[in-house]
Amino acid sequence: MKAELKTKTEKEENPMRRIKITKVLISAGAVGPELEKSAKLLEIITGMKAQIIRSGPRKRIPAFGVKPNMPLGTRVTIRGGKINEKLKQLLGGIGNTIYEEQVQENHFSFGIKEYIEVPGLEYKREIGIRGFNVTIVFERPGVRVKNKKIKGGKIPGKQHVTREEIINFMEENFKTKFI
Repeated sequence: MKAELKTKTEKEENPMRRIKITKVLISAGAVGPELEKSAKLLEIITGMKAQIIRSGPRKRIPAFGVKPNMPLGTRVTIRGGKINEKLKQLLGGIGNTIYEEQVQENHFSFGIKEYIEVPGLEYKREIGIRGFNVTIVFERPGVRVKNKKIKGGKIPGKQHVTREEIINFMEENFKTKFI
């Protein structure tokens, strides 16, 4: 029995070239009592516990009042099945339009000035009016090789997700407009 030869157009797509959203990072910067409000806001948006971001153990910037190990903000990382529904909700807060300048290699970010702009979120008096940032990270299969601790390797540049590929992915899957 002979194996059938397929032309390049009949071949299936290479599974190592598929793009997927790895994680959605939601963050809000704040100091002091505002930090608790930011953490509570992120917990309301995601339903997950917010992580406190601290400055480095030796980081000191007197001009900004930053001291070592000082809490500077909060963040939540969403992975897995919740990504698509949360991303659609968050994109609704910016009218599902993004500037092309916001798209970088392997990720894009956008900010929401007031959380009440996001569909499904109502004003909470104890939080007040505040904004937050959203970063969406893309990757291809095989990136784990770079990230693993033991016998970690290098990945070639063609394994990165380009700006054009991110724009096409978002237009096809989320109907996002790019300006």
